[in-house]
Amino acid sequence: MGMNILSKGTEKSFKVIGGYFPDMEVLNLSGNFCSDKKPAAVNWIEGRGKYVVSEAIVPSKIVTEVLKTTVAALVDVNISKNLMGSAIAGSIGGNNAHAANIVTAVYIATGQDPEQNVASSNCMTLMEAFGEDLYVSCTMPSVEIGTVGGGTSLPGQSACSEMLGVRGANSRTPGANAKRLARILCATVLAGDLSLMSALTAGHLVKSHMIHNRSAPSIQNLESEPSESNRLFTHCVS
Repeated sequence: MGMNILSKGTEKSFKVIGGYFPDMEVLNLSGNFCSDKKPAAVNWIEGRGKYVVSEAIVPSKIVTEVLKTTVAALVDVNISKNLMGSAIAGSIGGNNAHAANIVTAVYIATGQDPEQNVASSNCMTLMEAFGEDLYVSCTMPSVEIGTVGGGTSLPGQSACSEMLGVRGANSRTPGANAKRLARILCATVLAGDLSLMSALTAGHLVKSHMIHNRSAPSIQNLESEPSESNRLFTHCVS
């Protein structure tokens, strides 16, 4: 998100100011008010990086037939979990289902600094009835993201950014690609939260994990064909 160039600029500024005030003492380049890579209320309140809001209207038919729940149930669970539950926990910027999962995945795929998912995952997910349909929104006030420098130039990450249409700098409008990537991220977080909240509301979460997120190794094969590590362990013991 440009932290290195900001640090360079700040350091140069100190040297210039020091020329006018010889007695000036620089304690530290960063005083931690920026709260980089650390949870802090200041980033949630004041914002940091990109401030993004995504929203969608989901037809009630989709909620019922695809998400396997109802608009009223989703709204109720979102209030009790993402608003009330997070408030009871004393969460700062954690009024969401699992924004950090999406943020971390996108950051690794596009060459961002994975550690900056701390502030970037600040997100409030809201759901309410819109007539018979569902209105859902995600507000992310501190998305630290960029498309130039660092890991963004790595082959795999560069290819992912190319697929999204945000690779490198925008020659016509500087900063436009970073803004677009931030919008893509926020929209993906919305989709992820809608999916997880639907699974929780319908009572399908554990079942879904057991079906789609677990392998089923053959016990018979494991017993008949010991792994190399097991062979080594047996050899060392004997």
